[in-house]
Amino acid sequence: MTVPHILPQDQQVLEFHTSFRNPSEEEKPAPVKMSTLAPLHLADMASPALSPDDSSLSAAVSISPSDSENLSPDELELLSKLEEQNRLQIPTQRFRILQNQCHLPGPPPLDQDSWELWGRIVTHWEEWTRRKEKLLKELIRKGIPHHFRAIVWQMLCNATDMPVGKQYSDLLKMSSPCEKLIRRDIARTYPEHDFFRGQDSLGQEGLFNVMKAYSLIDREVGYCQGSAFIVGLLLMQMPEEEAFCVFVRLMQEYRLRELFKPSMAELGLCIYQLEYMLQDQLPELNLHFRSHCFHTSMYSSSWFLTLFLTTFPLPIATRVFDIFIYEGLEVIFRVGMALLTVNQTELMQLDMEGMSQYFQKVIPHQFDSCPDKLIHKAYQVKYNPKRMKRLEKEYAAIKSKEMEEQIEIKRLRTENRLLKQRIETLEKIHSFLSYAGGFKVAALFPIKHAPAPHMSVV
Repeated sequence: MTVPHILPQDQQVLEFHTSFRNPSEEEKPAPVKMSTLAPLHLADMASPALSPDDSSLSAAVSISPSDSENLSPDELELLSKLEEQNRLQIPTQRFRILQNQCHLPGPPPLDQDSWELWGRIVTHWEEWTRRKEKLLKELIRKGIPHHFRAIVWQMLCNATDMPVGKQYSDLLKMSSPCEKLIRRDIARTYPEHDFFRGQDSLGQEGLFNVMKAYSLIDREVGYCQGSAFIVGLLLMQMPEEEAFCVFVRLMQEYRLRELFKPSMAELGLCIYQLEYMLQDQLPELNLHFRSHCFHTSMYSSSWFLTLFLTTFPLPIATRVFDIFIYEGLEVIFRVGMALLTVNQTELMQLDMEGMSQYFQKVIPHQFDSCPDKLIHKAYQVKYNPKRMKRLEKEYAAIKSKEMEEQIEIKRLRTENRLLKQRIETLEKIHSFLSYAGGFKVAALFPIKHAPAPHMSVV
């Protein structure tokens, strides 16, 4: 099985030492394809280099006692080895990413056991998802190796061989009403990342193509700025067509489409659910937020809309995305609550402005050196799926009632407007009749003037 092409990682970790060459107009492909990258085969993966976020390979995610009982001694030993290797990984090597000799530094290769393990997972995917689901979940929480991410992400969301992928090249030939908006926003997507830097960069062109194609197959959603960060991450891992298929699947099956609809009703639901978790698990912090009018939407909207891709550096955000693509939005709630729990003491000492700055400058980099700790704390958070489902029904009932009230208010406003117009019309008629009535009375009862006194001539 061929593993999809390798694409560059975040500049904060990999530090490009050469710039991408901007192709001339004749050279630009449409769509842009990463075909310049040599495909990798499992048989050839003796020692490929990984991106630094493959520290993800061995997160310190604790296995619960119940899960440990279901794993064999060999599997537990392998997980232990992955954890140890994760602590020791230091980026030292480089690997070729483009034919123009652009290189990136990477960490040492995984040990042979790890490569064989993920090779077996990819090759025998159905067996793993059916018989070894718990072990697969633990491995994904520890991080998917960089070279396996593209194919594993596609398999996790069932995005391989999607019919919509065959429409991609035809969609690029069409025009979209969202094109100007997309062009304006793509420069703001990963602006510090070399892959997306420059108007004619491969990253920006690929991002434009994928976002444009999606806006054509989903006219209701069209284009939403936050979605570009998700597509950008996909383009760092796989070619355009594959990224497009994965994005379509994420929008359809992972609640993202509801999040990005113009009404953003799903975002309101997520914030409502997070507020309940905050009130239930961190009541003192919740009261502090309320006393300073620091609304949940002020700090958490981007968590859900960009899946922490605009919050954390890419190595950590990619770890969260690994789990999201397997477990869904639950991990966003877990990570969000973990951040609030860890920072409760500091936040309660700040006012509204101070909290806003703290969320922007301090929280994003707290786990730069220990992403495993963040994942570990996220899975210590209490999360009750049944309760979240009940909250969803409550929120739907609240919104339904609000909708009914809005409809009633709209009806009353319309009725008031019509009554006002009728009153104005009646006043005009009354004024006209009063004016016309005066003439009629004058005609019926004309004023008779007294004759002039007779003047005798003497």
